[in-house]
Amino acid sequence: MAKDVDLSSKEWRDLVFEGKNKEYGAYTLRAASQKRHNRAMIAVIIILAVVAALAFLVNTVMEKIAEQRPTDEIEQEMAMLGDAEAPEDEPEEEQQRVEEQKPEALPEEILNTVKSSEIKITADEEVTEEIKSQDDLKNDDRAIGQTNFDQGTDDLNVVREHKEEVIVEEKKPEPVKEEVFTAVEQMPTFPGGDAALMQYLSSHIKYPAAAAENGIQGRVTVQFVVTKTGAIGEVKVVRSKDPDLDKEAVRVVKSLPKFNPGRMNGQAVAVWYTLPVNFKLATN
Repeated sequence: MAKDVDLSSKEWRDLVFEGKNKEYGAYTLRAASQKRHNRAMIAVIIILAVVAALAFLVNTVMEKIAEQRPTDEIEQEMAMLGDAEAPEDEPEEEQQRVEEQKPEALPEEILNTVKSSEIKITADEEVTEEIKSQDDLKNDDRAIGQTNFDQGTDDLNVVREHKEEVIVEEKKPEPVKEEVFTAVEQMPTFPGGDAALMQYLSSHIKYPAAAAENGIQGRVTVQFVVTKTGAIGEVKVVRSKDPDLDKEAVRVVKSLPKFNPGRMNGQAVAVWYTLPVNFKLATN
């Protein structure tokens, strides 16, 4: 194809539609395509020009508004913003007031005392303190000490010793873990025997719907603790068949009534008990 061929020219259009039905509509669309393209291009150019003119107009208006605002007003706003961002320093007087309001430690109660007189030979000129007689000391209710002190309390019960009190917390004895046996002289038994146990399982098992739909059946082996009171303790699956079957087996075992507990040397003890739980689908 030559480079100078105009695909929108009438000659090229007639050549393409030569021998074809020109009344169908494609010929008319092809003939008007050049006008549509020109109109679209003109519309795009006009829209871009309008947007550019609006942007220029808005920018010009904003610059004029900024020029008309007084400089003092702008400086005041900047100063207000700076004051709002800067944290206010607490006055020293408030800090001192807070320190003064701190509660003071209560002083220890001090016992009122009276100085006891010591017998010592001294010249009269050297005596500077009043010597109390034994009668005076007997009649004084205060305690005997090294100095005279009359600004405390006379009650010995409120005098606190000036030493650190050591509080010793009593340790509670840890509970003794009950020993669980695996074999004893007399194993635990279900009331009514094994037949009653199997009857209980068959009447209380609810076959899981998912396992039934998938045709899953078989045996799940469960181990559980029969405590010394006969109650059911820890339960665990030792041989799994299917998660749904395992869960149902554990549920039924936990619902078992009390056993007759196992015994060792005549005493009731906790014993591990192994129980197979069979799951079997009914056949038509």
